Amino acid sequence: MSSNVYYNWERLVRAALQREQLRVAGQGYEKPSAGLAEAVPPSLRTTNIDAILQAADEIQDEDPNVARILCEQAYSMAQNLDPSSGGRGVLQFKTGLASLIKQKLSKKDGAKFDRNRDLERLWEFYQLYKKRHRVDDIQREEQKWRESGTFSANMGELELRSLKMKKIFATLRALIDVLEALSEGAPSDGVGGLIKEELRRIKKSDVTLSGELIPYNIVPLDAPSLANAIGMFPEVRAAISAIRYTDHFPRLPAQFKVSGLRNLDMFDLLEYAFGFQKDNIRNQRENVVLSIANAQSRLGIPMEAEQKVEKAINEVFLKVLDNYIKWCKYLKIRLAWNSLEAINRDRKLFLVSLYFLIWGEAANVRFLPECICYIFHHMAKELDAILDHSEAQPASSCLSESGSVSFLDQIICPIYATIHKEAERNDNGKAAHSAWRNYDDFNEYFWSPSCFDLSWQPLKEDSPFLVKPVKRKRTAKSNFVEHRTYLHLYRSFHRLWIFLILMFQVLTIIAFHGGTINLNTFKDILSIGPVFAIMNFVESFLDVVLTFGAYTTARGMAISRIFIRFFWFGVGSAGVTYLYLKVLDERNNRDSDSFYFRIYVLVLGVYAGLRLFLALLLKFPACHALSDLFDRWSFFQFFKWIYQERYYVGRGLFERTSDYVRYVLYWLVIFGCKFTFAYFLQIRPLVQPTRIIVRLPNLQYSWHDFVSKNNNNVLTIASLWAPVVAIYIMDCHIWHTLLSAIVGGVIGARARLGEIRSIEMVHKRFESFPEAFVKNLVSPETKRIPLERQSSESSPEMNKAFATLFSPFWNEIIKSLREEDYISNREMDLLSIPSNAGSLKMVQWPLFLLSSKILLAMDLALDCKDAQSDLWGRIRKDKYMAYAVQECYYNIQKILHSLVDAEGRLWVERIYREINNSVLEGSLVMTLKLEKLPLVQSRFTALTGLLIWNESPARAEGAAKAMYEFYEVVTHDLLSPDLSEQLDTWNILARARNEGRLFSKIEWPKDPEIVEQVKRLHLLLTVKDSAANIPKNLEARRRLEFFTNSLFMDMPLAKPVAEMTPFSVFTPYYSETVLYSSSELRSENEDGISILFYLQKIFPDEWKNFLERIGRGESTGDADLEVSSSDSLELRFWASYRGQTLARTVRGMMYYRRALMLQSFLERKTFGERVDSYSGASPLCSQGFELSREARAQADLKFTYVVSCQIYGQQKQRKAPEAADIALLMQRNEALRVAFIHVEETAQSDGSILKEFYSKLVKADVHGKDQEIYSIKLPGDPKIGEGKPENQNHAIIFTRGDAIQTIDMNQDNYLEEAMKMRNLLEEFRGNHGLRPPTILGVREHVFTGSVSSLAWFMSNQETSFVTLGQRVLANPLKVRMHYGHPDVFDRVFHLSRGGISKASRVINISEDIFAGFNSTLRQGNITHHEYIQVGKGRDVGLNQIALFEGKVAGGNGEQVLSRDVYRIGQLFDFIRMLSFFFTTVGYYVCTMMTVLTIYIFLYGRAYLALSGLDQAITHEAKVLGNTALNAVLNAQFLVQIGVFTAVPMIMGFILELGLLKAVFSFITMQLQLCSVFFTFSLGTRTHYFGRTILHGGAKYKATGRGFVVRHIKFAENYRLYSRSHFVKALEVALLLIVYIAYGYTEGGAVSFILLTVSSWFLVISWLFAPYIFNPSGFEWQKTVEDFDDWMGWLLYKGGVGVKGENSWEAWWDEEQMHIHTWRGRILETILSLRFFIFQYGIVYKLHLTGKNTSLTLYGFSWVVLVGIVMIFKIFTFSPKKSADFQLVMRFIQGVTSLALIAGLCLVVYFTDLSIPDLFASVLAFIPTGWAILCLAITWRRIVRSLGLWESVREFARLYDAAMGMIIFSPVAVLSWFPFISTFQSRLLFNQAFSRGLEISIILAGNKANVQA
Repeated sequence: MSSNVYYNWERLVRAALQREQLRVAGQGYEKPSAGLAEAVPPSLRTTNIDAILQAADEIQDEDPNVARILCEQAYSMAQNLDPSSGGRGVLQFKTGLASLIKQKLSKKDGAKFDRNRDLERLWEFYQLYKKRHRVDDIQREEQKWRESGTFSANMGELELRSLKMKKIFATLRALIDVLEALSEGAPSDGVGGLIKEELRRIKKSDVTLSGELIPYNIVPLDAPSLANAIGMFPEVRAAISAIRYTDHFPRLPAQFKVSGLRNLDMFDLLEYAFGFQKDNIRNQRENVVLSIANAQSRLGIPMEAEQKVEKAINEVFLKVLDNYIKWCKYLKIRLAWNSLEAINRDRKLFLVSLYFLIWGEAANVRFLPECICYIFHHMAKELDAILDHSEAQPASSCLSESGSVSFLDQIICPIYATIHKEAERNDNGKAAHSAWRNYDDFNEYFWSPSCFDLSWQPLKEDSPFLVKPVKRKRTAKSNFVEHRTYLHLYRSFHRLWIFLILMFQVLTIIAFHGGTINLNTFKDILSIGPVFAIMNFVESFLDVVLTFGAYTTARGMAISRIFIRFFWFGVGSAGVTYLYLKVLDERNNRDSDSFYFRIYVLVLGVYAGLRLFLALLLKFPACHALSDLFDRWSFFQFFKWIYQERYYVGRGLFERTSDYVRYVLYWLVIFGCKFTFAYFLQIRPLVQPTRIIVRLPNLQYSWHDFVSKNNNNVLTIASLWAPVVAIYIMDCHIWHTLLSAIVGGVIGARARLGEIRSIEMVHKRFESFPEAFVKNLVSPETKRIPLERQSSESSPEMNKAFATLFSPFWNEIIKSLREEDYISNREMDLLSIPSNAGSLKMVQWPLFLLSSKILLAMDLALDCKDAQSDLWGRIRKDKYMAYAVQECYYNIQKILHSLVDAEGRLWVERIYREINNSVLEGSLVMTLKLEKLPLVQSRFTALTGLLIWNESPARAEGAAKAMYEFYEVVTHDLLSPDLSEQLDTWNILARARNEGRLFSKIEWPKDPEIVEQVKRLHLLLTVKDSAANIPKNLEARRRLEFFTNSLFMDMPLAKPVAEMTPFSVFTPYYSETVLYSSSELRSENEDGISILFYLQKIFPDEWKNFLERIGRGESTGDADLEVSSSDSLELRFWASYRGQTLARTVRGMMYYRRALMLQSFLERKTFGERVDSYSGASPLCSQGFELSREARAQADLKFTYVVSCQIYGQQKQRKAPEAADIALLMQRNEALRVAFIHVEETAQSDGSILKEFYSKLVKADVHGKDQEIYSIKLPGDPKIGEGKPENQNHAIIFTRGDAIQTIDMNQDNYLEEAMKMRNLLEEFRGNHGLRPPTILGVREHVFTGSVSSLAWFMSNQETSFVTLGQRVLANPLKVRMHYGHPDVFDRVFHLSRGGISKASRVINISEDIFAGFNSTLRQGNITHHEYIQVGKGRDVGLNQIALFEGKVAGGNGEQVLSRDVYRIGQLFDFIRMLSFFFTTVGYYVCTMMTVLTIYIFLYGRAYLALSGLDQAITHEAKVLGNTALNAVLNAQFLVQIGVFTAVPMIMGFILELGLLKAVFSFITMQLQLCSVFFTFSLGTRTHYFGRTILHGGAKYKATGRGFVVRHIKFAENYRLYSRSHFVKALEVALLLIVYIAYGYTEGGAVSFILLTVSSWFLVISWLFAPYIFNPSGFEWQKTVEDFDDWMGWLLYKGGVGVKGENSWEAWWDEEQMHIHTWRGRILETILSLRFFIFQYGIVYKLHLTGKNTSLTLYGFSWVVLVGIVMIFKIFTFSPKKSADFQLVMRFIQGVTSLALIAGLCLVVYFTDLSIPDLFASVLAFIPTGWAILCLAITWRRIVRSLGLWESVREFARLYDAAMGMIIFSPVAVLSWFPFISTFQSRLLFNQAFSRGLEISIILAGNKANVQA
């Protein structure tokens, strides 16, 4: 190795070490580097090399020689581990380390170190180090603490230095390891003997070193820890004792080693028997210990410890194995144990531990819950056999041929390999779902007894489950096949469609009978019989067809049922139809005896009765017991089975009767409104026009008609009725939206939402907050301390006690608001509430309620001309003024009493005695000269103004003088002359005054209570401005309003922290922003706007508060903050806390821990000993709660936060800034855990790379480095499905507790909300229906609403959905699923049932909603609670919103195909199924129907216009039924512009803001063009939902969560919206033009406008919304640049590797990718045919053709079209291709031009062709050209083979260019007017930022001028 390499490496090493030293000195704020310790490669981290190098760094300055010895030992260990340096980074590491050792070996004087004395030196240093750091003393203290079970008096001091001690122990441990290694060959005499003796002593007794340094997660189980008190809790000790190994367990072999310093336990046997990984064992050991400990503490009943543990274990056992027990019952197999009574406590614990260990190592198999049941079933039996032996034996199922035992290799890997192989067949999501098996297919294999064919020991490889897929051959699915078709909508919800069609049929029949109901009407109505039977037959036929692909593997019974139903409905529909036809024959035959009619009615009656009976038994809650009773009869079972399939999931989907009645009533109201509207405003008005049109003879058609002319004008009637039918189908959604808004509003009002909706209301009701807070949020333990003794006392005493309990919590909330910069220091002082712990009898309220009240009271006193009672009466009108006066009066006495002594104190007592007597006598006005009060106030504030500072001689002198002046003013000015004279002549006082002793010395306030009162009184007397607007910040107001309002809402009472439900918070993270870097904050976009500038303008008050908090002035510039590293870091956090960053989420979620620590601290629970004494003198203080060892341990016992940073390992390897930022978050939050997937690459002998995947959990260690806690090997790459659920799944094993809250990384939380988490978790035990809740829904607050108007629209829409919408879904509808991320899951319920999301590729792209489906189908119960909220960020720019809505709509398209939706649609009762449909996929179906209605209406009108029938019918019959059409179009328009979406939003506004604010907000939204936005969103949802069901292609779209301050280029918008909005809008525009040009209406232009206004609004919205909502969208310079960019993009040729954003050709190719199946091509072909109607119709409307309707004319138009195409090809023929005959080409082009002009002139002159005809021809040929293009793209393979592809591409480019110009032209014209851009800026952004933006542009202009 050359010297250069050594030199460079040394420089790198030194730089790393210097950086570390700079960081320690406060000069750097990057992730702390640890020199070479940080550079240890992952492959060498199996030993403690990094710890030894870290110790070397630590002692480098103390003794470089010892540091060198440690480095040499580390090098030796690295060499032994990897002699060939084959591991990644090992060679570089060893080279660097060798270089460092070489440097250390050379002393400054050139002398060398003597290696022979290394061992002695190390031993000496070790002794010295121990002595210097008092290690032995600390160990003795720890031993005492352990023996006593309580903390010693100086534990607080130990706590403060625990971090330092951990570092000392880490260094000591490294020294011991090196001593042990070096002393191996040393002789026993001398140093070697001493070292060996020391090592023996350490191993025997010294647990401190191990305890502090063995990595642990929450509970230090491997060795006790001094820093962690969690192991001292009795419930934890009992749990550890419960798993301890006992004598009656099988004996483990002698060679089995136990890690750490713990005793043998059950997990050691399971590790030995089944070969579970060590870290899986450690992880689940802690999980089980915590589960049992928490189960014990929850019992909270006085009983013996043993009894308590027994009960806790039983509870955990039944919950964990609940799914397994149900699975065995379903398959009718015996459990792995005989009976619950037959197994003892230890066996139960073994089984629970075994289940958790299987689950913990199952990796992707965790998505197959019943597969885990199968594995557990067999392994539990093996365990049973092992436990029956005296000697422990390895389980044969996990034993390999080589003799090693591995559960992972033998059980999980074969299953994973098959799943992985199947997943590879999905072609990255492009393959059809029916072509491969997904997770659900694998899991459902275990829903049948045939699953036992898979066998055990070993698993049968040729079983249908493990069979590997073969190329080009489909593996059969399980029970369901996800074929891509719209027919799933009918199949899943056939009952809905049958009901709607039958009702439409009935209403139409009644309408055609004139509204009269008689026998004839009844007979016609009975025609619903055949329709019902046929529609059921269609559904059963779809069952047969859509199950294709599962026939070979599905259960035989399931297949039988499908075919039995198919034949039953086939025969039934044929029979009923035949009978009805006979009934019709009887009606025509007058002599008939109605025999068939009676038979028909009887058949229908019996069938209807049977269906009703089965429906009642299976769906009506009250009849379920009866249904189960009938199950004994096989006949009944058969019918029940035919009626409803029996899956493992979906059984028992019924609710209690009261809930059932509620949601039935809800839908009866909807049906009443819907059918009334449909009958009177849709169906009945069309009856008369329909009859007239049918009877009209020989109507004159303008074109050659094929169908309608000889068939009663059938197409005319269809065009009339089609829009009505379309609206009829989707208006259920409208009525549901309206009723849900009303019901949601009523429920919200009853829940007391919005009672406190302004800061004024907070002020008025503040008095009632302490009592409400104590009642709901304080546990009984804390309440009991001050309240039990005072329960019999007066109300003021109770209020005082409530305020005492409330104050520490309230003050922490205010402190958190200050930390978050929502309030200033002054506001914090005014908002804080005194401790109320002093001797003052009354409650002391926060100053913001009392400020200026004293001054106002003085004004009243000055104006007082009446008696004392009148004055007091006026003061008491304002209760806070009365409080202020009373507090001031009593506190002045108390303060004066404490300040003075002897005579002074007598004076104070005399004054107060006199005043009190006069108050009692009612003569205060006479005793005091009230006009002198201002003078008294000024003298007293002069005194307090000095006392609020620390004592100094000058201040003491000043205070004495001020006190004397105050005495003078009171005695001679304030008191009446008589009283004044009495005091003057009072001997004691006079003598003291004459001798100069009176007030000569002041006792400076020392008592904390007096100090607090002085400060408070000073503020009370001096704050003049009203605090009515405190806090000023709107977010702070909103939070305080919501929190105080929630105190009065109904919630479960809080349990003590020790007894609460433990929970985890879980956040999946990929590569989003963690923390904004300084460069990101300051980098400017093209407009010169940086993120920091943007934030300063959006949040000016918060910026000001931030500067105040870090001690900077308001004029501080950005550059000034860069000078200080701490300020720069604070700035990064300040900005990141206002974005959608991981830092914000982590801060918010860690508030849970802070709240629990505070609550635990104030409960005063010290290891089971309650503090029962309470005295008024000892305040309930929260100071120091974060340092309390017990409070921290209690919080850690109950709360865990895991962030699953999937690629954190890769980010660390490539030194990504995100990795440093995540590490920084871990350092700042000790309880934060980060899980990630680590990839270990090893080079094989054949040159290939072997990849091994590990699931790791890390935390920050004492040095701020990542400390690995667990590392669990995975069977392979965990990402084989959707990324996010796989990311969640790998890390879920590291969560703890009974509940898990899923939080996305764009969320936030607040301390005051975190305080209510205990209450929320108690809901799991609440009464919410037949079943306990399994998911608790939580309200969200969207915090991104202030960013822009679009963000505000999105925020309001989202808020109404997550509050009012979810409220109604949960109750009364009982169909709430899992929509948002703050929901809290029952962790054990879900982890034993497949997890908290589903992960199959594409089908589960909306992974979270499937958790709700799964929970519901598995007899879960999902509730919603609104007394607690979590923050949520949303997309803020139009493109982000469109991508998000596209993702959600695509996800819903995939849901339509899913088995979950099918099963819920089939198994819910009819009414609940309706609720489910219209609130999930039905919402998107109705959205799509809204757009389709416009198409149906306009194509119908185009048909009437082009065929000439509208004019003919109007002339003949004077009627065309516009009444119904107007009703239809009005409804459609209101849906289109988002009115019905807005109704719940408005109701939410009214409820939570009040009526006036709601009206104002709605009007503001309309003025900001929210209707344009909602109409545009309609198009987004329709496009992506429709395309997904037709073609698939739904995928996760990264929307980006940044601030949208950049201008989006025209070309970018065009690419994104061209096919989803622009093409469709131009098609609608074309239809409208045709309608206007050729249509006919009686009312003329007005009628045209009324009928088409909604359609024109849609066209304008879809075409121009992206530019209206585009920042700087109408700025001329930007428009010019956009045009250049657009033309460059359009004309740039594509090629290999060119992306769509750079070239039109590449983009055009990408846009066609979704059409790749035969079914897709056929559907696209059918849809494309609609464009040919334009040419067909317009040809016959030309003046040239006259009244000729011959088909030849249409044929001739095609000849003309071909001619035009040929001419276009001649003129666009590329000169490159015609280089050899350019002259000929030019000649041909010239001749063609002349011929074309001449021909056109001749045709115009000699025929009837007019100029309008030319425009009409263009109108005809453009859509035909587009249709041809669409067909060419659909069948591109054929077109390519014909050599026409280049021509097609050029035509497509021409179309896109033309469409672009149509859209661009109006934008360009508007950009000419400068005021348009200004108006748009005001429209888009809030005032603060718009103003800043304008100033920024002006400044930029000036700067440019200066430079010029």
